[in-house]
Amino acid sequence: MSYVYIDGTFYEKENAKVSVFDHGFLYGDGVFEGIRAYNGMVFRLTEHVDRLFDSAKVIALVPSVSKKEMEEIIIKTCHKNSIRDGYIRPIISRGVGDLGLNPYLCKKSSVICIADKISLYPKEDYENGLKIITVATHRNYNESLNPRVKSLNYLNNILAKIEAVQAGVKEALMLNPLGYVAECTGDNLFIARKGKIYMPSVHSGSLDGITAAVVAELARKRGFEVISGTVSRFDIWTSDECWLTGTAAEMIPVISLDSRQIGDGKVGPIYRQLLMDFRYLTETTGTPIV
Repeated sequence: MSYVYIDGTFYEKENAKVSVFDHGFLYGDGVFEGIRAYNGMVFRLTEHVDRLFDSAKVIALVPSVSKKEMEEIIIKTCHKNSIRDGYIRPIISRGVGDLGLNPYLCKKSSVICIADKISLYPKEDYENGLKIITVATHRNYNESLNPRVKSLNYLNNILAKIEAVQAGVKEALMLNPLGYVAECTGDNLFIARKGKIYMPSVHSGSLDGITAAVVAELARKRGFEVISGTVSRFDIWTSDECWLTGTAAEMIPVISLDSRQIGDGKVGPIYRQLLMDFRYLTETTGTPIV
């Protein structure tokens, strides 16, 4: 039996419901996080909750719980669902209001937490690498809806994912309005070239990825220089290796972009080395689920 936390109560999955007048449902007015549990521990719990509350602050959403309470809710939801290895989705919505846009008519935010299993890509994609394309759908302008906010309105990413699926691939590269690389529909991007590692900065329109930060730190510990800045498709096409990072996807290699082979078209040694380090870290660190 699977249980969902909604505003202080656990409901069986089939009975977990929110009001149709909740502005999270009506307008995508809310924020969320994606978090992983490994080996009975929640990975980077504090960092995820901090980012959740940062997102809420940016959209002037006042959570009805504290950060400490949110962490406790996440742990309790994992425990309730006997999760040792899984995916956690905490959500803070604006709450119930009326059919108008005014968020200040929503009296109290709603807190939801889901803990379940997830498999974003099949095993062979991690072994052989993805072929991806650039899509016409650009990432949002930073000052329209800043991509650093993980909001419940994910239409920008969904439209890009639709383009990818219709083109016969599983992931899409999104550019910012200036034509530089932002991120993929749900993942940050890295490239390796001539012994250095590059990633688009958050100012390029990418999420401030927690998994990306972990991978960057692991690379530095291996002695690699990691450079965050402007990345173009030219840089990807001429790179030696490319991979994506995200909570759900973890680390997955990319072997071609827009039918241009990356490197030798095989999963590269830097990726494999960092993946090994990432696997060890996730299995040995985290907040215990008790």
